[in-house]
Amino acid sequence: MFSSGSSTNGVTTGMAEYRYIGINQNKQRVVGYIKAKNAKDAKSKIQLLSLQHHFSVVNIQPKATFDYVIKKRDGSKIKGSQQAYSREEVELALRKMGFYDVRVQKRIIDFKFKPPQSDIVTFIRLSADLLREKLQFDEILSLLEKDITNSAMRRVIREIHTDLKEGKDGEEVFRRQESMLGKFAARMLGVASKSGNMAEVYDNTAKFLERNLEFKKNLKSALLMPSITMLVLFLSVIFYIGYIFPKTAELFERVGAELPPLTTASLQMSHFLQDHIIMLLVVMFAPIILAARFFTTEKGQIIFGKYIIKVPVIGSLIHKMSIEIFCRVFHSMYSGSGENIEVIRTAAEACRNKYMEKQIKEITIPLMVQEGKSFIEGLRRADVFTENAITRLNTGAESGTLKKTALQVANYYERETSYRMKSIVEMIQVVIAFVIMIVMTALTIVSSETAVVQPKLPGMQ
Repeated sequence: MFSSGSSTNGVTTGMAEYRYIGINQNKQRVVGYIKAKNAKDAKSKIQLLSLQHHFSVVNIQPKATFDYVIKKRDGSKIKGSQQAYSREEVELALRKMGFYDVRVQKRIIDFKFKPPQSDIVTFIRLSADLLREKLQFDEILSLLEKDITNSAMRRVIREIHTDLKEGKDGEEVFRRQESMLGKFAARMLGVASKSGNMAEVYDNTAKFLERNLEFKKNLKSALLMPSITMLVLFLSVIFYIGYIFPKTAELFERVGAELPPLTTASLQMSHFLQDHIIMLLVVMFAPIILAARFFTTEKGQIIFGKYIIKVPVIGSLIHKMSIEIFCRVFHSMYSGSGENIEVIRTAAEACRNKYMEKQIKEITIPLMVQEGKSFIEGLRRADVFTENAITRLNTGAESGTLKKTALQVANYYERETSYRMKSIVEMIQVVIAFVIMIVMTALTIVSSETAVVQPKLPGMQ
């Protein structure tokens, strides 16, 4: 059995999985797995591997979903599905389980939906709790596979369970699920499979994902409804000024009435909107679209991460959340891994700020590796941590309790950011209410002004 290192280290999320079979120069069977965008990309990668490792490719098989119908000895039928590289594999596995009447068919159209984040968190949290109760991981997977209702999550658990039963490396098993579980979760669960304390690593991973889910929920609560309210208000004002108000004002003009100052200014604004609506829409939305596209690039994410933490009120909150996540992940990985550099790199990737990640990778880690500087000195030179966090971590490093101190910093910032998030949500709601009051007051004043307009009727001076 041969498995190429390139096939495991180069795993990319959101790609199809392929198995290749070949024969090496010693006439030995070679088997390996890779992920690729499509069949052509897979073939190109496998040909490169065959040149590097000196074997000839015999077969390339994409991983697919096979639906099966099996008949039990009492005559009842069971339907199900299983991912495999060939129909023969599924048939053989079912026959080994004692089923004699087996029908297997490859699924023609196979949509793979990603499990909801809440189900991923539930899976990891329940695993952590059951591991603390000393249940075997094999038994935990069997229980969760039966109890979790989401079909996508059930399929992920089934694939993990099957791979582990086949004796595959735990880290590789979870890495193959990056596209479903997420890069961080897959990485952490892979580390847990080789650690001496799976329960602690699972618990810390669940804590991070729960915190991440809570952050997104709070962010939506803080920004979604106010954004919708402001958008509806903006469109209502545009419709009023651009369509309804001109009809009334122009009616007074036709009968020769003299318009008050505010009404005149509003009518001029309305005419301007009507004459330049296309240009105004382009000016308004083009920068937003261009900025959104730019901030999806790596350079844009780094620039966004650098300046978002400097925004008043919300910037400090986001900055401290990133530090909290870094410290929590650092604590989790450090408790299950002795490679400090790899721990720092993984924590930087998880902190949700590309600028902080860049500074840590390009300043902190090189200073530690090339110049022998301490971890704290490297973080200080990166200039992305608060002085409070640096001081606390330095105290932990000097006393030999860095892991414990990192968790304390994470918990401290979690409590602080949770309280501040509630305050910010309340403040945003007050600001939105104040803006609505101002706009409605302005519209009321302009509308009431038309009530005093007197048209010039025949015979009137």
